[in-house]
Amino acid sequence: MAGGNWTRVEEFILLSFSSLPTEVQSLLFLTFLIIYLVTLMGNSLIILVTLADPMLHSPMYFFLRSLSFLEIGFNLVIVPKMLGTLLAWDTTISLLGCATQMYFSFFFGVDECFLLATMAYDRYVAICSPLHYPVIMNQRTRAKLAIASWFPGFPVATVQTTWLFSFPFCGNKVNHFFCDSPPVLRLVCADTTLFEIYAIVGTILIVMIPCLLILCSYTRIAAAILKIPSAKGKHKAFSTCSSHLLVVSLFYVSLSLTYFRPKSNNSPESKKLLSLSYTVGTPMLNPIIYSLRNNEVKNALGRIFQKALGLRNCIP
Repeated sequence: MAGGNWTRVEEFILLSFSSLPTEVQSLLFLTFLIIYLVTLMGNSLIILVTLADPMLHSPMYFFLRSLSFLEIGFNLVIVPKMLGTLLAWDTTISLLGCATQMYFSFFFGVDECFLLATMAYDRYVAICSPLHYPVIMNQRTRAKLAIASWFPGFPVATVQTTWLFSFPFCGNKVNHFFCDSPPVLRLVCADTTLFEIYAIVGTILIVMIPCLLILCSYTRIAAAILKIPSAKGKHKAFSTCSSHLLVVSLFYVSLSLTYFRPKSNNSPESKKLLSLSYTVGTPMLNPIIYSLRNNEVKNALGRIFQKALGLRNCIP
């Protein structure tokens, strides 16, 4: 939006799902509250189990802990405020609060892209070089890969958030359930052409670079699995990366549908629904997928519960 009257905006109003009837909003509140609690408990359980069980101290579970920590952070940034807007008692958010929410949503979103690529590389090394896997993926390498995965979020979030909030605003009603870049950008009354070009190019690079790394890793993994002579060996090799492949598919499909649809097919209401898939749905499904489809995690959970029951029975 170029030109127009503008005043200094001190706070924004998140419209969220205000167009829906009150009864529907109450139902959504209960649904999202349950999903939120399941997400926090599921990802916290993954972190605790992979730390407590010595059998899960491998590089794969080191990165899985990082993913669960990231999902918890992403949910804490977005969902509590969304729950407040559904109850209609907390629809406002300060300028600083909106900028902070946007910053960390960028930060966690970018980092998840690169962390999923790192996890794909870990599976590539494990399947294609199993004998050298402990040497290649030693603690020092793991730490470097973790830092490399978490670092890109800082410059991307800093540049995009500070640049967007340096513009003057002509309104304060954000037609979304959190301070995402596109709905906030619609409130700007200045020439945003350069920013939009940067945002589009940046988004494509941030999504495509990790995606290409994942595709490259899984192409090599597929080639290695096809060379395994026995069907049992192929199944075992594939099962070690099937959970990650499913998580990657869910994340990139939901992200692509949200940010890469043509504008003519991208109404605010449809984008809200699509945004729920990666802000609420995927963080909840990740620990479920890794728990139900991973025998090592299931066995570790069983051992921990057995120990807990044993200690309880020993107490007089």
